[in-house]
Amino acid sequence: MKIRRILATAVAAAVTTPVVLLSAGPAFADTPKPATSKGAAAQQDDLDGPDFEELERLEAAYAAAEQKVEDLTEQRERLKNDLRAGNLGKEVVDELAAAEQAVADAAERKTAADTALTVAKDALTAIEADPAATPEQKTAAAEAVTTAETEVEEAAGAVTDADERLDKAKTAWDDARVALSTKIGLLAEDIKAAEQELAAAEAAVDAFWEDKGDFEECVEDGAVRSTLTGPKTITIGSSANFSLTVKNTSDRDLDSVRSYLFAAQLPESWEDIDEEHPDLDRYFDIDWKTAANPKWTELDFQDDAIELGAIGKGGKVDVTLRLTVDEDAPAGEGIAFTTGEYENEDGSCGISEQYAEVEFDIVEPGAEPEPEETASPSPSPSPSTSAPAPAATSGHTPQGGSSHIPVATGGELAATGPSDVLPQVAAAAGAALVLGAGAVFVARRRKVNA
Repeated sequence: MKIRRILATAVAAAVTTPVVLLSAGPAFADTPKPATSKGAAAQQDDLDGPDFEELERLEAAYAAAEQKVEDLTEQRERLKNDLRAGNLGKEVVDELAAAEQAVADAAERKTAADTALTVAKDALTAIEADPAATPEQKTAAAEAVTTAETEVEEAAGAVTDADERLDKAKTAWDDARVALSTKIGLLAEDIKAAEQELAAAEAAVDAFWEDKGDFEECVEDGAVRSTLTGPKTITIGSSANFSLTVKNTSDRDLDSVRSYLFAAQLPESWEDIDEEHPDLDRYFDIDWKTAANPKWTELDFQDDAIELGAIGKGGKVDVTLRLTVDEDAPAGEGIAFTTGEYENEDGSCGISEQYAEVEFDIVEPGAEPEPEETASPSPSPSPSTSAPAPAATSGHTPQGGSSHIPVATGGELAATGPSDVLPQVAAAAGAALVLGAGAVFVARRRKVNA
């Protein structure tokens, strides 16, 4: 299960449809909560031999089905790119180019032959009209005309042959396009079938866990609270450090805590976003380290969480983050989000109702940095009450600071007004991060990576 992809999709949905998300739209209303009877890891450890083997078989089938969908989708996309670019095979492409050149050469030869014939005929006419011309000169002029006529005839034949060759080359080109289009169409059917296999494999894993006993839903609470701070600007092609603090604010020890992080480059307007492939994180690489894990660890946006381990009651873990901006990134605005979750050996678990965000400018090398701004105080978390699904509040802090925004009821837009894109993205995408983490938690614990 591609964990980061779920989060990226959730945030992209928030960015592309912020008002819908901020009003707690029905698309997020039924976000599933993870559930287990005694903790995913503990439950899997308690499986006996046949059950464990069955789970491994189901998980392997799921992984194989997922990989099959990915491989077929990538293959189809490659073929579509080939079709657009005219990459229809070297032999077909080379022959079409050669045939087009042969037509051009034959036409040039025919033009030259026609010109030579005209010149020869004019010369013959002039000699025949000249009383001083000798019989030998007249004979030579007549032979020149005959030779020119022969060349014109041969050049015309060459034009005909070249035209026929080009027609065949174009037919082969068209046939190759049709064959490639047919293959793309067949792959679409194969992908559909593979997606059905994937859905069946996922349902089989779900059914396996549902048969193992009663499940107790995870809660959405404030047991894990995140604070995120970072620089006001990051230069294109360079790295900058951010600080993440994750605190256990509950009344008990938490056995396993993890954080999710997502960074996005913000477009100037909603219209600049490709809703099908938003790819908002493509310009960033993130590494992290803690006192317990002092070596830099790459955070794969597709799959990884920051594993923090156990955090005692009232304790915290400080995480150093290194965000690198690609050299080809455009200047503009960026934003990073984080939220957390926990899981205990006794089966209790939870997803944070709070997230933290930090905004920054992506600047060209040599750009003049703006004065630092001071972060405003962080609001306290507030649990959801009556709404079926949470939506972000309008809490927002200055660029470069941190924001701890509870997921609460309501649907207000950012207080800075509808023309201020960044606050809307912050609130909307932050809510999506919290909700998306819930879906991620289900995916990891209940399905493939339990």
